[in-house]
Amino acid sequence: MEAKPHPRQKDRLERLHSYDILDSERETDFDDIAQLASKICGTAISVVNLIDADRQWFKAEVGLGVRETPLQTSICSHVILEEDFVEIPDTLKDPRMADNPLCNGHPGLRFYAGAILKSEDGLPLGTLCVLDYAPRTLNQMQRDALRVLARQVMAQLDMRRALSANTLLRQEVDHRVKNSLQSLSSLVSIQLRRAQHKEAQRALQTVQSRIEAVARLHSQLYRTSDRMLVDLSAYLKEMCRNMAHVAPPGVHLSLKAEDCDAPAGQVVAVGTLVNEFVANSYKHAFSDGRTGRVTISIAHGDLPDTLRVTCSDTGPGLPKDVDTSKGGLGTLITQVISAELGAELEVASSSDGLQVSLKFALEAPEA
Repeated sequence: MEAKPHPRQKDRLERLHSYDILDSERETDFDDIAQLASKICGTAISVVNLIDADRQWFKAEVGLGVRETPLQTSICSHVILEEDFVEIPDTLKDPRMADNPLCNGHPGLRFYAGAILKSEDGLPLGTLCVLDYAPRTLNQMQRDALRVLARQVMAQLDMRRALSANTLLRQEVDHRVKNSLQSLSSLVSIQLRRAQHKEAQRALQTVQSRIEAVARLHSQLYRTSDRMLVDLSAYLKEMCRNMAHVAPPGVHLSLKAEDCDAPAGQVVAVGTLVNEFVANSYKHAFSDGRTGRVTISIAHGDLPDTLRVTCSDTGPGLPKDVDTSKGGLGTLITQVISAELGAELEVASSSDGLQVSLKFALEAPEA
């Protein structure tokens, strides 16, 4: 006797399919639950069973050796029409199983007990059930254990669905943020081409470098499992790799970075400083065809949770008449970033090159 469809069959199937679990590979978390159910109840068979439109599919099974069977012979398709727990001591005495070949065959399935797997809105998705080849009954401890294990199955299913939804949401946010940053960068580029004054051009270039720093940070955030801290060394490696491609002929850019995780805001500030220093070195220190090196160094300070960022080049250094406390826009940007980081700023210039060094304390990540 085939079971009637559930009264809310359409809603039930939509909810089942929303878990995206059907036809997935076997997983230890579900296999372990099926094994434990079989051992606790002392049965030959245990199944994590999901009832689809025309089949019952097994996420995990013990003692069957198949992953699905048709609904025509499904005991669980009857059970999901009942309350939370169903026990059938002898299937041959149940009129619903009178013509079921799985029960009438040899050896036939003579005992069944199942706890229904229900979604949060009360829709039955399937069962965690145990079966055996001889009539019997469970004791109360076994029944309670089966109910608890069924709740663990649903906890696993709900967690999988939540993680999947979170991944889809993050992908959508990632796509929108990238598009927004690209649009903003394009707008700044247009304004940069139209700008007539050098100071305006430099200001727009700085804005563009900050946008690029945020874009790189965004990319780094979406590659790490910890959303509060960013791998600063990996972030700067990618930045320097990109900037090395546009270095003047004969100029080499290198990065020496100790492993360090830092809050996102501080990473953007350091990235902007590095971008500003390297761009200025390319433009001013090696503008006459001079060859040399630009070096970025990131190292832990003497005190715990402190960091030292050092940017240097082997150019001619700053002109002698430049006041480093009042310099141009580049100096101003460095001072602003230093203040943003609460850093100690040191500037050293000689005929052997320019060095800018910042030492600051790492902020604690936001809870």
